[in-house]
Amino acid sequence: MTVIRTLASKVTIACAVSALSLNVAFAQSPQAPMQMAQAAAPAANKAFEPVSGQAGKDVVWVPTQQELVDRMLAMANVTKDDYVIDLGSGDGRTVITAARLGARAHGIEFNPDMVKLSQDAAKREGVTERASFEKADIFQSDFSKASVVTMFLLPQLNIKLRPTLLDMKPGTRIISNTFDMDDWHPDESLVLSTDCASFCRAYKWIIPAKVAGDWRVGGDELQLTQTYQMLSGTLTRGGKKLPISEAKMIGTQITFTVDGKRYTGEVGGGKMTGTAEGAGAWTAERSST
Repeated sequence: MTVIRTLASKVTIACAVSALSLNVAFAQSPQAPMQMAQAAAPAANKAFEPVSGQAGKDVVWVPTQQELVDRMLAMANVTKDDYVIDLGSGDGRTVITAARLGARAHGIEFNPDMVKLSQDAAKREGVTERASFEKADIFQSDFSKASVVTMFLLPQLNIKLRPTLLDMKPGTRIISNTFDMDDWHPDESLVLSTDCASFCRAYKWIIPAKVAGDWRVGGDELQLTQTYQMLSGTLTRGGKKLPISEAKMIGTQITFTVDGKRYTGEVGGGKMTGTAEGAGAWTAERSST
């Protein structure tokens, strides 16, 4: 038994010394770093693949199905004359689809891997002249030049963006996937009716011109109160205050009814010009805000 134990100990020591010698020799070999790098290369070179539900800076990422992307851009009436900005552009499909329609389109995305993924997709689609992406925080970005803004954010983020959106150029179209803007009711909405289990709705707002205040309409006085695109107020004529009804802004277009007549007009430069049913043309100039 003692001999066997002694032999076993010697064999164990010999194996350990041999293994140590091989490890030292491998480490000292000039090919060792290259061999180690080659072994790690497959993991390092693996293409990034986004996963639905993956965490992001402000929201988790969930891809918008292509049918809804198409319907959202159609609802915005996107043409080659538009500049579309997607807030939180994810895998880039909204930007790329807008570019296919001929529009200039830009995606703002915080995840650099998603930005690279989107850029590669734009190259494959041949739309890099019209589609661009940047790694940035949407709350620190200037998107004021957009004529169309798209987004798929949570309600509290929409509310946080609301003051910035309302300061954009009147007529700018805002399209939101699934989530609304609380008491700022949309001008239009849609729901996918087939093969859609979740995230099937879209909302549209048109940024209204700001018209609250006093306006002089010939010898009459028009007083307007504004809440988002909705208006209320009175028209004072001959010392009598007449309430206005069905009053609304759609971009720079104003409509209201007073004394049984429907007024429509365009707002710009401190003036309103339009027509009234049965009363012909009318104009108004701002007297106070």
